[in-house]
Amino acid sequence: MEMNASYTSFVAIGDSFTEGMSDLLPDGSYRGWADLLAARLATREPDFRYANLAVRGKLIGQIAGEQAPMAAAMGADVVTLVGGLNDALRPKVDMGRVRGHLEEAVELLAPSCKTLVLMRSPGRNGPVMDRFRPRMEELFVILDELATRHDALLVDLYGAPVLADPRMWDVDRLHLTAEGHRRVAEAVWQSLGLPPEGEWRADLAPSATPSWPARRTEDLRFARQHLLPWIGRRLTGRSSGDGRAAKRGELLPYTPSATDRLS
Repeated sequence: MEMNASYTSFVAIGDSFTEGMSDLLPDGSYRGWADLLAARLATREPDFRYANLAVRGKLIGQIAGEQAPMAAAMGADVVTLVGGLNDALRPKVDMGRVRGHLEEAVELLAPSCKTLVLMRSPGRNGPVMDRFRPRMEELFVILDELATRHDALLVDLYGAPVLADPRMWDVDRLHLTAEGHRRVAEAVWQSLGLPPEGEWRADLAPSATPSWPARRTEDLRFARQHLLPWIGRRLTGRSSGDGRAAKRGELLPYTPSATDRLS
Protein backbone atom coordinates (compact mmCIF):
# COMPACT_ATOMS: atom_id res chain seq x y z
CA MET A 1 0.00 0.00 0.00
CA GLU A 2 1.27 3.43 -1.00
CA MET A 3 1.87 5.54 2.09
CA ASN A 4 0.17 8.93 2.35
CA ALA A 5 -1.80 8.13 -0.82
CA SER A 6 -4.33 10.47 -2.42
CA TYR A 7 -7.99 9.52 -2.89
CA THR A 8 -10.49 11.76 -4.65
CA SER A 9 -13.68 9.68 -4.29
CA PHE A 10 -15.19 7.04 -2.02
CA VAL A 11 -18.24 4.77 -2.33
CA ALA A 12 -19.46 2.63 0.59
CA ILE A 13 -21.86 -0.29 0.15
CA GLY A 14 -23.36 -2.71 2.64
CA ASP A 15 -25.92 -2.89 5.43
CA SER A 16 -26.60 -1.13 8.76
CA PHE A 17 -22.95 -1.31 9.79
CA THR A 18 -21.98 0.94 6.87
CA GLU A 19 -25.15 3.03 7.03
CA GLY A 20 -23.93 4.09 10.46
CA MET A 21 -26.28 2.59 13.04
CA SER A 22 -26.14 3.34 16.00
CA ASP A 23 -23.97 6.47 15.73
CA LEU A 24 -26.98 8.71 16.27
CA LEU A 25 -26.89 12.45 15.52
CA PRO A 26 -29.07 15.08 17.23
CA ASP A 27 -31.41 15.27 14.21
CA GLY A 28 -32.18 11.54 14.44
CA SER A 29 -30.03 10.51 11.47
CA TYR A 30 -27.02 8.20 11.62
CA ARG A 31 -23.42 9.14 10.94
CA GLY A 32 -21.11 6.11 11.23
CA TRP A 33 -17.58 5.13 10.24
CA ALA A 34 -18.06 5.68 6.49
CA ASP A 35 -19.16 9.30 6.96
CA LEU A 36 -16.29 9.86 9.38
CA LEU A 37 -13.81 8.40 6.91
CA ALA A 38 -15.24 10.49 4.06
CA ALA A 39 -14.91 13.62 6.19
CA ARG A 40 -11.21 12.95 6.76
CA LEU A 41 -10.54 12.12 3.14
CA ALA A 42 -12.34 15.30 2.08
CA THR A 43 -9.91 17.44 4.09
CA ARG A 44 -7.11 16.23 1.80
CA GLU A 45 -8.88 16.75 -1.54
CA PRO A 46 -10.87 19.93 -2.28
CA ASP A 47 -13.00 18.20 -4.95
CA PHE A 48 -13.61 15.01 -2.99
CA ARG A 49 -16.79 13.04 -3.80
CA TYR A 50 -18.65 10.52 -1.64
CA ALA A 51 -21.59 8.14 -1.93
CA ASN A 52 -23.01 5.75 0.68
CA LEU A 53 -25.37 3.16 -0.82
CA ALA A 54 -25.66 1.02 2.32
CA VAL A 55 -29.12 0.26 3.71
CA ARG A 56 -29.89 -1.46 7.01
CA GLY A 57 -31.05 -5.07 6.91
CA LYS A 58 -29.70 -5.88 3.45
CA LEU A 59 -28.53 -9.41 2.72
CA ILE A 60 -25.45 -10.06 0.61
CA GLY A 61 -27.56 -11.05 -2.41
CA GLN A 62 -29.24 -7.64 -2.31
CA ILE A 63 -25.93 -5.85 -1.85
CA ALA A 64 -24.38 -7.74 -4.77
CA GLY A 65 -27.39 -7.34 -7.04
CA GLU A 66 -28.46 -3.77 -6.23
CA GLN A 67 -25.59 -1.79 -4.73
CA ALA A 68 -22.48 -3.32 -6.33
CA PRO A 69 -23.44 -2.50 -9.95
CA MET A 70 -24.20 1.11 -8.98
CA ALA A 71 -20.90 1.41 -7.12
CA ALA A 72 -18.92 -0.12 -9.99
CA ALA A 73 -20.45 2.34 -12.44
CA MET A 74 -19.29 5.27 -10.28
CA GLY A 75 -15.61 4.40 -10.79
CA ALA A 76 -14.48 5.69 -7.40
CA ASP A 77 -10.92 5.60 -6.07
CA VAL A 78 -12.03 3.71 -2.94
CA VAL A 79 -14.92 1.27 -2.58
CA THR A 80 -15.73 -0.48 0.70
CA LEU A 81 -17.85 -3.63 0.73
CA VAL A 82 -19.10 -5.03 4.04
CA GLY A 83 -21.82 -7.65 3.84
CA GLY A 84 -22.81 -11.20 4.59
CA LEU A 85 -23.15 -10.89 8.35
CA ASN A 86 -26.93 -10.46 8.20
CA ASP A 87 -27.02 -13.74 6.31
CA ALA A 88 -24.70 -15.47 8.78
CA LEU A 89 -26.84 -14.39 11.76
CA ARG A 90 -30.01 -15.94 10.36
CA PRO A 91 -31.17 -19.27 11.80
CA LYS A 92 -30.68 -20.95 8.42
CA VAL A 93 -28.22 -19.85 5.75
CA ASP A 94 -26.61 -21.38 2.68
CA MET A 95 -23.00 -20.28 2.99
CA GLY A 96 -22.37 -21.50 -0.55
CA ARG A 97 -24.85 -18.89 -1.79
CA VAL A 98 -23.20 -16.27 0.40
CA ARG A 99 -19.85 -17.11 -1.18
CA GLY A 100 -21.36 -16.86 -4.64
CA HIS A 101 -22.84 -13.43 -4.02
CA LEU A 102 -19.61 -12.13 -2.46
CA GLU A 103 -17.62 -13.42 -5.45
CA GLU A 104 -20.10 -11.73 -7.80
CA ALA A 105 -19.75 -8.40 -6.00
CA VAL A 106 -15.96 -8.48 -5.65
CA GLU A 107 -15.41 -9.55 -9.27
CA LEU A 108 -17.50 -6.56 -10.37
CA LEU A 109 -16.02 -4.01 -7.98
CA ALA A 110 -12.30 -4.85 -7.97
CA PRO A 111 -11.61 -3.79 -11.60
CA SER A 112 -13.77 -0.68 -11.27
CA CYS A 113 -11.88 1.12 -8.51
CA LYS A 114 -8.40 2.05 -7.42
CA THR A 115 -8.72 0.31 -4.04
CA LEU A 116 -11.32 -2.20 -2.87
CA VAL A 117 -11.63 -2.60 0.91
CA LEU A 118 -13.21 -5.67 2.53
CA MET A 119 -13.66 -6.21 6.28
CA ARG A 120 -13.75 -8.95 8.86
CA SER A 121 -16.61 -7.50 10.92
CA PRO A 122 -16.44 -7.13 14.71
CA GLY A 123 -18.76 -8.99 17.04
CA ARG A 124 -19.89 -8.26 20.59
CA ASN A 125 -18.72 -10.73 23.24
CA GLY A 126 -21.61 -12.75 24.62
CA PRO A 127 -23.77 -15.83 24.05
CA VAL A 128 -25.08 -14.67 20.66
CA MET A 129 -21.54 -14.19 19.40
CA ASP A 130 -20.53 -17.59 20.76
CA ARG A 131 -23.42 -19.26 18.94
CA PHE A 132 -22.66 -17.71 15.56
CA ARG A 133 -18.86 -17.50 15.79
CA PRO A 134 -18.19 -20.59 13.59
CA ARG A 135 -20.42 -19.21 10.84
CA MET A 136 -18.82 -15.77 11.06
CA GLU A 137 -15.38 -17.28 10.81
CA GLU A 138 -16.49 -19.27 7.75
CA LEU A 139 -17.55 -15.95 6.21
CA PHE A 140 -14.16 -14.45 7.03
CA VAL A 141 -12.33 -17.31 5.31
CA ILE A 142 -14.28 -16.46 2.15
CA LEU A 143 -13.31 -12.80 2.49
CA ASP A 144 -9.65 -13.71 3.07
CA GLU A 145 -9.62 -15.73 -0.15
CA LEU A 146 -11.34 -13.00 -2.16
CA ALA A 147 -9.01 -10.29 -0.85
CA THR A 148 -5.96 -12.33 -1.84
CA ARG A 149 -7.36 -13.25 -5.25
CA HIS A 150 -8.39 -9.72 -6.18
CA ASP A 151 -5.65 -7.73 -4.43
CA ALA A 152 -8.16 -6.04 -2.12
CA LEU A 153 -7.40 -4.63 1.31
CA LEU A 154 -8.80 -6.66 4.22
CA VAL A 155 -9.36 -4.76 7.47
CA ASP A 156 -9.42 -7.18 10.41
CA LEU A 157 -11.85 -5.68 12.91
CA TYR A 158 -12.73 -9.12 14.27
CA GLY A 159 -9.13 -9.55 15.43
CA ALA A 160 -9.25 -6.44 17.65
CA PRO A 161 -10.44 -7.47 21.15
CA VAL A 162 -11.51 -3.92 22.02
CA LEU A 163 -14.23 -4.03 19.34
CA ALA A 164 -15.71 -7.08 21.09
CA ASP A 165 -15.99 -5.19 24.39
CA PRO A 166 -19.73 -4.82 25.20
CA ARG A 167 -19.12 -1.14 25.99
CA MET A 168 -18.42 -0.56 22.28
CA TRP A 169 -21.93 -1.70 21.40
CA ASP A 170 -25.28 0.05 21.54
CA VAL A 171 -28.15 -1.25 23.68
CA ASP A 172 -29.45 -3.28 20.72
CA ARG A 173 -26.21 -5.34 20.88
CA LEU A 174 -26.06 -5.36 17.08
CA HIS A 175 -24.53 -1.99 16.26
CA LEU A 176 -21.46 -0.09 17.39
CA THR A 177 -21.53 3.07 19.48
CA ALA A 178 -20.10 6.35 18.22
CA GLU A 179 -16.72 5.38 19.71
CA GLY A 180 -16.83 2.04 17.91
CA HIS A 181 -17.53 3.75 14.58
CA ARG A 182 -14.72 6.22 15.22
CA ARG A 183 -12.29 3.35 15.68
CA VAL A 184 -13.46 1.59 12.53
CA ALA A 185 -12.92 4.80 10.56
CA GLU A 186 -9.39 5.02 11.94
CA ALA A 187 -8.74 1.36 11.05
CA VAL A 188 -9.79 1.87 7.42
CA TRP A 189 -7.89 5.17 7.25
CA GLN A 190 -4.69 3.43 8.30
CA SER A 191 -5.29 0.49 5.93
CA LEU A 192 -5.40 3.03 3.08
CA GLY A 193 -1.84 4.03 3.91
CA LEU A 194 -2.72 7.32 5.59
CA PRO A 195 -0.93 8.67 8.68
CA PRO A 196 -2.40 7.36 11.97
CA GLU A 197 -4.23 9.76 14.24
CA GLY A 198 -4.75 7.28 17.06
CA GLU A 199 -4.48 3.65 18.15
CA TRP A 200 -7.80 2.14 17.21
CA ARG A 201 -6.94 -1.19 18.89
CA ALA A 202 -6.29 0.39 22.32
CA ASP A 203 -8.27 -1.18 25.17
CA LEU A 204 -10.91 0.77 27.04
CA ALA A 205 -10.19 1.80 30.61
CA PRO A 206 -11.23 -0.79 33.22
CA SER A 207 -14.69 -0.34 34.70
CA ALA A 208 -16.77 -1.94 37.41
CA THR A 209 -18.83 -4.96 36.37
CA PRO A 210 -22.58 -4.28 36.67
CA SER A 211 -24.39 -6.22 39.38
CA TRP A 212 -26.32 -9.40 38.56
CA PRO A 213 -29.75 -7.66 38.97
CA ALA A 214 -28.61 -4.80 36.73
CA ARG A 215 -27.47 -7.24 34.04
CA ARG A 216 -30.75 -9.17 34.16
CA THR A 217 -32.77 -5.96 33.95
CA GLU A 218 -30.75 -4.91 30.91
CA ASP A 219 -31.22 -8.37 29.35
CA LEU A 220 -35.00 -8.10 29.74
CA ARG A 221 -35.07 -4.62 28.25
CA PHE A 222 -32.92 -5.77 25.33
CA ALA A 223 -35.22 -8.75 24.68
CA ARG A 224 -38.37 -6.61 24.79
CA GLN A 225 -37.14 -3.64 22.75
CA HIS A 226 -34.77 -5.28 20.26
CA LEU A 227 -34.66 -9.08 20.21
CA LEU A 228 -38.39 -9.80 19.93
CA PRO A 229 -38.96 -7.24 17.12
CA TRP A 230 -35.94 -8.69 15.28
CA ILE A 231 -37.37 -12.21 15.58
CA GLY A 232 -40.75 -10.91 14.41
CA ARG A 233 -39.22 -9.46 11.25
CA ARG A 234 -37.44 -12.75 10.53
CA LEU A 235 -40.67 -14.75 10.94
CA THR A 236 -42.65 -12.46 8.65
CA GLY A 237 -39.94 -11.99 6.02
CA ARG A 238 -39.65 -8.26 6.67
CA SER A 239 -36.49 -6.15 6.95
CA SER A 240 -35.72 -2.94 8.81
CA GLY A 241 -34.54 -1.54 5.47
CA ASP A 242 -37.69 -2.27 3.48
CA GLY A 243 -38.58 0.79 1.40
CA ARG A 244 -35.60 2.76 2.66
CA ALA A 245 -33.36 4.64 0.21
CA ALA A 246 -29.61 5.06 0.60
CA LYS A 247 -28.65 8.20 2.47
CA ARG A 248 -26.14 9.29 -0.23
CA GLY A 249 -27.23 7.59 -3.43
CA GLU A 250 -25.06 9.57 -5.83
CA LEU A 251 -21.32 10.21 -6.02
CA LEU A 252 -21.34 13.95 -5.40
CA PRO A 253 -18.97 16.58 -3.99
CA TYR A 254 -18.82 16.24 -0.24
CA THR A 255 -18.22 19.00 2.27
CA PRO A 256 -18.22 17.59 5.80
CA SER A 257 -20.19 19.30 8.54
CA ALA A 258 -19.09 19.75 12.14
CA THR A 259 -20.92 16.52 13.10
CA ASP A 260 -18.88 14.53 10.55
CA ARG A 261 -15.61 15.08 12.40
CA LEU A 262 -13.89 12.27 14.23
CA SER A 263 -13.39 14.20 17.42
